[in-house]
Amino acid sequence: MTEPIHPSQSAPCPDGPGRIPGRQAKKTPLEQMGGTTGLVYTTLPIVAFVLANASFGLTAAVGTAVGIALAISVLRLVRKEPLHPALSGLFGVAVAAFVSWKTGSAKGFFLTGIWANFALGVLFLLSVLARRPLAGIVWGALNGTGIAWLKDKPSRHYYDIATLTLVGVFATRVAVQQWLYDEDRTGWLAVARIAMGYPLLALAFLVVLWAGRRSGKRLKALAGQQPAGSV
Repeated sequence: MTEPIHPSQSAPCPDGPGRIPGRQAKKTPLEQMGGTTGLVYTTLPIVAFVLANASFGLTAAVGTAVGIALAISVLRLVRKEPLHPALSGLFGVAVAAFVSWKTGSAKGFFLTGIWANFALGVLFLLSVLARRPLAGIVWGALNGTGIAWLKDKPSRHYYDIATLTLVGVFATRVAVQQWLYDEDRTGWLAVARIAMGYPLLALAFLVVLWAGRRSGKRLKALAGQQPAGSV
C-alpha cells in the first residue's frame, strides 16, 4: 500500500535544494551594483573618451563618449534591462562631457565625479553626526526593513561604521583624483576612476552588509524577548 504523503514531505522546491519557494538567493556585492555587465557599461565611455582624446582631440572624445553611452542605453532598452541605470549613466556621461567641452580640457571630464564624491562624503558624514547614518537608511529602503534600527543604539553604531567606511571611500577618491587633476594626468585619472569605482564600493558594501546582518539579528532577538501580545 502506498503511504499518504504528509504535507511536510512534499516534493523538493523547484528553486533548488534547501531553498524556500519564491525566495531568491542573496546577491553578491558586485551583482547588487549591476554585475560585470554594469562594470563594463560604466567603464566603456571613460576608456573611449581617453583613447579618442589622445588620437583625435577633445571634440572627438566628447562625441565618442556620449555616443557610446547612448548606444549602451539603447542596448539596455532593447535587452529590457532596467531603464533607470541606463538613463542615469547617459546623463552622467553627458554632463561630464559638457564640462570637459566647456572648460576646453580633457581632464574636465572627471571634474563632476570629483565634485560628486566630495558632496557624498560630506552628506554621509553629516548623517553620522546627526545620528541618522545614511548607510542604514539606504539599506533599509532597499531591503524593505525600514528604520526601526534607529531606536537600537548598537544597531546605530553598526551603521555608523558602515557609513564612515563609505565616507572613507569618497574621501579617498577625492584626494587621489583631485591630485591627478591638478597634475594634468588625464590618463591616470581614467585609471583611478575605474580602479576606485566598483572595487572600492564593493568593499564598502561588504561593511554595509555586515552592519545590516548584525542589526537584523539584534532586532530579531529583541522582538523575541518581548512579552506575547505587547505592542
